[in-house]
Amino acid sequence: MTYGYVRVSSKEQNEDRQLIAMQELNIPKRNIIVEKQSGKDFNRPLYRRLVKKLKPNDLLYVKIIDRLGRNYDEIHSDMT
Repeated sequence: MTYGYVRVSSKEQNEDRQLIAMQELNIPKRNIIVEKQSGKDFNRPLYRRLVKKLKPNDLLYVKIIDRLGRNYDEIHSDMT
């Protein structure tokens, strides 16, 4: 299964650029998760739900790695 994760830090920010990138990858809309919440930690409900849903061989796209979080070590440990 292929998924896309789109995150902006606040409701005022626009996620369109990230959504366009996911659409260009032909990710089904139902598999694109959009979250409007800070990346300071991983206590984001939609992100947590997505990570639990991922299975071996699933593919997760993000436009820019910092959309997952601010700390790359934490991103790596959270995804493994």
